[in-house]
Amino acid sequence: MSTGNDRPLRLLLIIISVLFILLMLVTPLVVILVEAFRSGLEAYTKAVTDPYALKALKLTGLATVAAVVLNTAFGLAAAWAITRFSFRGKGLLTTFIDIPFAVSPIIAGLVFILTFGRLSYLHPFLAAHELKVVFATPGIILATVFVTLPFVAREIIPVLEARGTDEEQAAALMGAGFLTIFRRITFPHIRWALLYSVILCAARAMGEFGAVSVVSGHLRGKTNTLPLHVEILYNEYQFTAAFAVSSVLVAAAIFILVARNIVEFTARKESDYVR
Repeated sequence: MSTGNDRPLRLLLIIISVLFILLMLVTPLVVILVEAFRSGLEAYTKAVTDPYALKALKLTGLATVAAVVLNTAFGLAAAWAITRFSFRGKGLLTTFIDIPFAVSPIIAGLVFILTFGRLSYLHPFLAAHELKVVFATPGIILATVFVTLPFVAREIIPVLEARGTDEEQAAALMGAGFLTIFRRITFPHIRWALLYSVILCAARAMGEFGAVSVVSGHLRGKTNTLPLHVEILYNEYQFTAAFAVSSVLVAAAIFILVARNIVEFTARKESDYVR
């Protein structure tokens, strides 16, 4: 609770926060937009419609959709199991869900190289069946799924734990099946948390660089996502093109930020209405 005596401290904290945001977030975004249009709209359009850029965008979209779908399915199943059932290894499962937060994405990429690469025990089987994982699209998807794995489960678990199981147990005693209980009782309570987690998962997937960089092999037009394409353009001193493609990611990030704020506002408004 603020008082008149803490006004100088409050102003100091506000100034520090605003300066930090300006330095670390606003300034880089402004630089990206300025550099992207430095050579004019024609050069910008040429950069973002380049065939390699479009293929990188397509692969980024594919990996993002795959990560969201797979992690949503896993997150719902894991959250339901952890909060609604008692079984051996529950703590271990919870720990495993958090591993992608603790492991460097580059290490994760190396693990996939060692698991599915030429030096792995699986390579003879993969080669015999003409299955290519690393340096191919499946490797990009696996790496993206790994780094985004915790988002859905970690957002839903606290909500389910807070709600308890009374309503679901009552419905089960009345003869309701699993799907009916989930659709009519559980899902309405977690839908905003689920949507919020999906948005975070998508944002993380689109911007992933480390793990994807290791497993991609940097094959231009084949395994490069947008962040990797930006790196290649920058290393080739095509600065305008690099910033132009970067602006696409910035636009996507802003869209996701707006969507997240809308979800937060709607969920908060609904919660206040229920109270």
